[in-house]
Amino acid sequence: MQTYDYIVIGAGSAGAVLANRLSADPRTRVLLLEAGAADHPWTRIPVGYARMITNPAANWLYSGEPEAATNGRAVPVPRGKLLGGSSAINGMAFVRGQARDFDTWAQMGNRGWSYADVLPFFKRMESTAIGDDAFRGRDGPLRVTDPPPRDPLFAALIAAAGQCGIAHNPDYNGASQDGIAMSQATIAAGRRMSTARCYLDPARKRANLRIETAALAETLLFDGARCTGVRYAQPGGTREARAGRAVVVCGGSINSPQLLELSGIGQPERLGALGIAVRQALPGVGENLRDHYAPRTRWAIGTRGITFNDRGRGLGLVGQALAYALGRPSLLSMVGAPLRAFVRSREGLEAPDVLLGWVPMLTEPGPRGPRIARQSGMTCYAHPMRPESKGQVHIVSSDPRRPPAIRFNFLSAPVDAEITARAVRIARAVMTAPALAPFQVTERAPGAALTTDEEIIDWVRLVAETTYHPVGTCKMGSDPLAVVDARLRVHGIAGLRVADASIMPTLTSGNTNAPAIMIGEKAAAMLAEDAGG
Repeated sequence: MQTYDYIVIGAGSAGAVLANRLSADPRTRVLLLEAGAADHPWTRIPVGYARMITNPAANWLYSGEPEAATNGRAVPVPRGKLLGGSSAINGMAFVRGQARDFDTWAQMGNRGWSYADVLPFFKRMESTAIGDDAFRGRDGPLRVTDPPPRDPLFAALIAAAGQCGIAHNPDYNGASQDGIAMSQATIAAGRRMSTARCYLDPARKRANLRIETAALAETLLFDGARCTGVRYAQPGGTREARAGRAVVVCGGSINSPQLLELSGIGQPERLGALGIAVRQALPGVGENLRDHYAPRTRWAIGTRGITFNDRGRGLGLVGQALAYALGRPSLLSMVGAPLRAFVRSREGLEAPDVLLGWVPMLTEPGPRGPRIARQSGMTCYAHPMRPESKGQVHIVSSDPRRPPAIRFNFLSAPVDAEITARAVRIARAVMTAPALAPFQVTERAPGAALTTDEEIIDWVRLVAETTYHPVGTCKMGSDPLAVVDARLRVHGIAGLRVADASIMPTLTSGNTNAPAIMIGEKAAAMLAEDAGG
């Protein structure tokens, strides 16, 4: 049995960061375990996310339980199954969130997590030419870029938003999030900047870092009330590893609570019913699940030759591939949603509460799922950024290979339905503003005939999906449902921490990859402090 100082379970957005930062000290031995593969050929090309969203070689392909808010549908819950985790398959949008998100965490009793506390870690992790030095990092591992709105359609959308009172904001990750802008992205030189590339690749040759792939954690190991290691399965058999200082679970909001429950940490009645001995009663494990539930409004465009529907098919796609190969601007190097806006759903709010994102592509139903439509068009998703509806993630078996049950309870908080309907109306207002008139835009979905809030929400239940931002299932805090404290230590268990998006008490305002990377940075710093480093 091998012994290390730290064992990091999960090489995703946070885990890869921890492996890099902890192993930077050559005296510290680190084991990084990843249940998925080392790589996938499509992860390097930005548009490759479309090829991995339903690919079991790169994606866990989870799904939510059918529920009333999804009209009985099992909505997809894609999660990365590679080094880099979901940062290796996501849409690459880089959104920190608002200062108030982190100040709220601190006000909930999580000392050290205010915006002033986390800003240095956001700056430490990035290298970008965007914005002001007071807010942005210049020499971190993660390269962040933003393209200018060269495309006439994006320029017109920015103008249309302005006609609706939504101003252009050159840096929504800076002093203020308000406004519309081209998406900042973890893309550089036409390549995806996952945490595998930016954090693990520079550290791979360190003698004190061992990276194991196809390594599925089955259960944590204990000596009394202290976590001492992990048992994991690989194709060659089952192995155990010990940690002298700490085990850090970084499986994400689906897999982290799963591993805790498999190890006897969670709700006693639930664990007992599955024949799992209770190690520590923590009723909050798997609770507090939150995600962005987003309808995709769809718009046909009469002007040809400007969207992915025209330029991403046939000879057009060949041209885009050639441009990409020559290092020129190409649809293949495009972020998932190239344009986004952070807006207020009503007057009197202190900060934006709605996110709109535009994708220059129209899809239509196909025999194997959505496919690119022949009609030129756009998709605009619209959703509340800080939903109040909460769900659960819980195991249904003691078999670690069996997926947990994911129940979102979307729209169970009435305010979420109210803001979702307003978000759809804002999308309509922008898409029908005068600046877009030359593009001959017509509404395909939900359809102009649906006008009342009830009609819009009925449509939302039929079509909406998540934006793949699950958080909160091992939430940080000191209340009865908290799983970890402000230093990410699991309550009641020594030597065990959780560091990933599952520790977020509430959803941040936007995409969650950037905050998850920040959590990895901050967790590494806290571990070094606690070790006297």
